[in-house]
Amino acid sequence: MNIILFSRKQLNHHPEQLQTMFRAIDTLGLNYTINEDFAAIVETLLGVTIPAERIFSDRISRQGDDVVVTYGGDGTLLDAVTLLDDTSTPVVGINCGRLGYLTADDGKGIAELFERIARHSLTFEHRQMLRAEGDIPEAVVALNEIAIHRHGATMISVETLINDKPVATYHGDGLIVATPTGSTAYSLSAGGPVLDPMCRCFILSPLAPHNLTMRPVVVPDNSTIKLRVRTRSGEAFLSADNRTFSLADGAEVTLSRAEKELILAVPHNNTFYDTLREKMMWGVDKR
Repeated sequence: MNIILFSRKQLNHHPEQLQTMFRAIDTLGLNYTINEDFAAIVETLLGVTIPAERIFSDRISRQGDDVVVTYGGDGTLLDAVTLLDDTSTPVVGINCGRLGYLTADDGKGIAELFERIARHSLTFEHRQMLRAEGDIPEAVVALNEIAIHRHGATMISVETLINDKPVATYHGDGLIVATPTGSTAYSLSAGGPVLDPMCRCFILSPLAPHNLTMRPVVVPDNSTIKLRVRTRSGEAFLSADNRTFSLADGAEVTLSRAEKELILAVPHNNTFYDTLREKMMWGVDKR
């Protein structure tokens, strides 16, 4: 089995956790490859030399029985997803950041986590993703959300059609289209509903709508969502998780369910609702 290690250089890496990680890999006889930025950090913090043949610099390519292990937070995991050549490669997140909603381990059970990887005893869920194509440089997929938002101080209009049928024109800061996985991310901040990640739907959450009647809408995940952008400033932005693209006035983008789903490891003996309570302080009574 090959462990594909991925992290970002701007994170606060903990040497003792990295030591535990590499000790577990060595003890269990696992092979590993590691991205260039992460390798440089490991070499500096642990005083080791990582062989050049174990280091990759760009795409995450599957070589067989692989598991991607990210070290960071949700943003790091989302970065890794964008680099995957094949989303059938399972992804496991170790949290060394703040929230770590998508991660499987909080950094306290790293040795046990690698033992479970070696035993093939991790629990995985298939998470649906969104695909966007149209007036952007390339088709993109997102695990959490695809959003269109304004550039500058002038509000924009986003004409929205579901299966070619008009829904509404959202006037304001923009519109978020989120997956169930992304319901606890950007969409939540905009007042969108919390969805169990196993739901088969998408959320349309308006951003600061200039209309009191505009509310989030949930649509089936087999819907085709067409968005047309109007902006007096001449430009808007499309963000797909943590990537951003410019949109010209009149740009049209089509969103649909991505053909492939992400295989994501979930915390051991921990449900979605447990995570809501622990990470989001869901239902905490301070009285």
